[in-house]
Amino acid sequence: QVQLVESGGGLVQPGGSLRLSCTTSGSIFSLNAVGWYRQAPRKERELVAVHTRGGSTQYADSVKGRFTISISYAKNTLYLQMDSLRPEDTALYYCNGQTQFDNYWGQGTQVTVSS
Repeated sequence: QVQLVESGGGLVQPGGSLRLSCTTSGSIFSLNAVGWYRQAPRKERELVAVHTRGGSTQYADSVKGRFTISISYAKNTLYLQMDSLRPEDTALYYCNGQTQFDNYWGQGTQVTVSS
């Protein structure tokens, strides 16, 4: 069982930045893929960014060039650096980790972009 705990959300003005963190209860090496998803009110949960153990990284088209996913293996922590934030980035952001057999989710952290 892997537990994921997000932090770093908050209220930011358009054009601002936030960095989300996701700490895993075990070694992040045990996960085949780690990533960030988000869900806005009345919308489906969508992929934001994912990084696989093989080294590939994928971003949603809407965040390419603005968001960056990174990992600290020493700290077993996943990050999402979000720059040039827009009101449409407002959502509950979830950390996700996958093994061959399981899919783990954090509790979510709220990001609100508003002036």
